[in-house]
Amino acid sequence: MHNSSRRGFMGKAFGAVAGIGAVGSLVAMKKTWDPLPSVKAAGFTILDMTVYPEGELVTEKWRGKPIFVLKKSAAVMEKEKGNPEAEARNIKVGNDNFMVAIGLCTHLGCIPAFRKDTNDFLCACHGGKFDASGLVTQVPPPRGFDIPPFKIDGNKLILGEVGPEWQAMKDNGVTL
Repeated sequence: MHNSSRRGFMGKAFGAVAGIGAVGSLVAMKKTWDPLPSVKAAGFTILDMTVYPEGELVTEKWRGKPIFVLKKSAAVMEKEKGNPEAEARNIKVGNDNFMVAIGLCTHLGCIPAFRKDTNDFLCACHGGKFDASGLVTQVPPPRGFDIPPFKIDGNKLILGEVGPEWQAMKDNGVTL
């Protein structure tokens, strides 16, 4: 063995150790970028739609955001009849109709209050109003309530999973 071959071997050995160290560092960095298992588990919320009372707003939680669930009465459905925007936002599970939306005002993110006597929502911060479908009836909100991604599975609604119903709403510009 010559000195130059010994020197070459040492250089190659050092390069191999440095390469293995670099790959190990990249693997560790990628693991820190992945969401924690607890975060992945919080991505989906399953709602049993048979338990919601008609005409009463129930607030659920999904990814730290309030989700408004309103089972629509026959009177509300009759009022919305002929309004294509309201009908497009309607979520039908079984024989029941629901309004499911992220419960944050699209103006500045306040949480509007549901007024059962008038079947609408009032954002007390700046006076914005939404109807029982989540459409704006009084500005300043720029658009209706956002509808979270959902999938209908029998009598259950899975929040956080994109189903064909939600995809159709998104494609038609009903939600963002």
